[in-house]
Amino acid sequence: MQLLRLFPKSTLAFAVTASLLVSAPAKAEGPMNTDDAGTLDKGGMKVEGVWSKDDKVKGTELLFGFSPIENLEVEVAVARARDDGASPATRFDGVGFGAKWVPYQNELGWSLGSRFDFGRIRVTDHETPARHTERAYALAGLASYRLGNGQVLHLNLGAARVKAQGERDTLGIWGVGYEFPLAADLQLTLETFGTQHARPEKAVGLRYQIFDGIKVSAAAGRGNNHSFGQLGLAWEF
Repeated sequence: MQLLRLFPKSTLAFAVTASLLVSAPAKAEGPMNTDDAGTLDKGGMKVEGVWSKDDKVKGTELLFGFSPIENLEVEVAVARARDDGASPATRFDGVGFGAKWVPYQNELGWSLGSRFDFGRIRVTDHETPARHTERAYALAGLASYRLGNGQVLHLNLGAARVKAQGERDTLGIWGVGYEFPLAADLQLTLETFGTQHARPEKAVGLRYQIFDGIKVSAAAGRGNNHSFGQLGLAWEF
């Protein structure tokens, strides 16, 4: 549920990636934006914290996820960011909800599912001063193909309905990601993702498991004339 993928220039594409949990329709296992076709075990929970930077926009996100029944994972998130490119800085306060249903899951080969996401971001422009709310809904199909050597391919494809700056639009969303194990507890992640009418974004990252259930991650990427990066900590229990 990548709630804060913020662009200083507010456009419909910004609203999709900022308030949507998209494109990336989700919050995949950090540091990826492309989600995996997999869920927590029934009764399992997770807490994730992410610090992100997108050009001059810096933000934090806190997410809680749990699995109430088999093959279903539900997530809620809150986030806050500041655009220091504006003077005084523009503030973004976001909340999001996501539900992932993956009825077909396998240790090897294909896993298939879908997810629904809703995101809302309150934008406060102190220079104007003006306040408005961006909203978006997304529905996406998820597919993952797992190999015996630990490599995994992730595919996301869907659509998002966006309301931003008094306009409404529906855009296609997509993501392709790949995971490579570098060591027993260290993985390299590569991905490209985007929205309709926008150029692809690309990112590379690392994920390291410190202890059983506790992982740290980092990623950096570039696309659409901006650079972005993130640091994350996740705990599954």
